[in-house]
Amino acid sequence: MGKHGKNWRKADAEAPKTAVELEEAIEFLKRQQTARFDETMELAVRLGVDPKRSEMAVRGVAHLPHGTGKTVRVLVFAAGPAAEAARQAGADFVGFEDMIEKVKGGWTDFDVAVATPEAMQEVRKLGRVLGPRGLMPNPKTGTVTDDTKTAVEQSKAGKVDFRMDRQGNVHVPFGKKSFDKTLLVENAQAALAAIKAERPAGAKGAYIRRGSVASTMGVGVRIDIRD
Repeated sequence: MGKHGKNWRKADAEAPKTAVELEEAIEFLKRQQTARFDETMELAVRLGVDPKRSEMAVRGVAHLPHGTGKTVRVLVFAAGPAAEAARQAGADFVGFEDMIEKVKGGWTDFDVAVATPEAMQEVRKLGRVLGPRGLMPNPKTGTVTDDTKTAVEQSKAGKVDFRMDRQGNVHVPFGKKSFDKTLLVENAQAALAAIKAERPAGAKGAYIRRGSVASTMGVGVRIDIRD
């Protein structure tokens, strides 16, 4: 009982005990005073697929119409015109051999890494640094591409990568608690739609078992999801 403060316990006592509409859940969380900073809102979904089977792996990208509320630092591994396009699109760090050496030395002060297919041959060797942090560029999430301009713009605008964990759960941040309720609802709906769009072809029965929304320091509120 001691690990949660009185505000959290009060919120837990007042939280809906059954699944509610997304809008109602977000409204409840916005009313709670559980932290002194602008908390991140997160959607958590339990999937009805076997996480041990590789063909059931769920991974994708959610494009949040109103952004995440977070400043996203983008690193682009590229040379020539692709590097110039990335700079003009607002990438924070752009380079090829120099950036590869920097990351090799353990530098990971960025949130998203983008690479051209050509650069990827060398970037792959950074697996030990980038892999564990989920920063390795991936064609499936649009971060291995010659179109560095679009990749940078999307990452800055509210593109969120998600992947199922070993227990079959997917977590997607969908904005800050200070966002207007309507914006949070639309962002959460976009995240849900993106998860549904990645349903594996062989998935049987209910794909989404249950879902909830929570703020960083807040309680989780179950939401009514129609699969």
